[in-house]
Amino acid sequence: MKINKSYIVLGLIIAFTLIFELVAHADAGDQLSIVTFSAPIQIPGQVLPAGTYSFKLANSDSDRNIVQVFNADRTVLYATLQTITAQRQEPTDDTAVTFAEQGAGKPEVLLKWFYPGRETGNEFLYSKEKEKELAQDRQHTIVANQHAVPDSDTTGAGN
Repeated sequence: MKINKSYIVLGLIIAFTLIFELVAHADAGDQLSIVTFSAPIQIPGQVLPAGTYSFKLANSDSDRNIVQVFNADRTVLYATLQTITAQRQEPTDDTAVTFAEQGAGKPEVLLKWFYPGRETGNEFLYSKEKEKELAQDRQHTIVANQHAVPDSDTTGAGN
């Protein structure tokens, strides 16, 4: 039985959409984005299980390329990651993340994170060997649905 490649691709797209339910919240001061992943994702140095995470710029006036990854309520720091500036042609009104698909049985790899309304974002750094592998993988960007974040404190961190 011969299966048309377009049906396989369509099936993968539908399956991926169902696996990655992405919901985000954002705060402009530190670019706090609360993102929920319905499947594990890989970040530099580790794999995060499915769940809700807070991505934000570290409190550094001199270097806006350090991203911190916390649990949803920001009580556990999972990673502090050096990034480089990433560009996109059209900003979106919502948080956007770019992934590389590694193949069956492997988690998606988080490549880029863009804060709503910005053309510049953060590209995560991987080893040269890993970057070569990721360059061969299919990449796609997901734009999250935004929900307002109440500014409930004076630190600019939001909820």
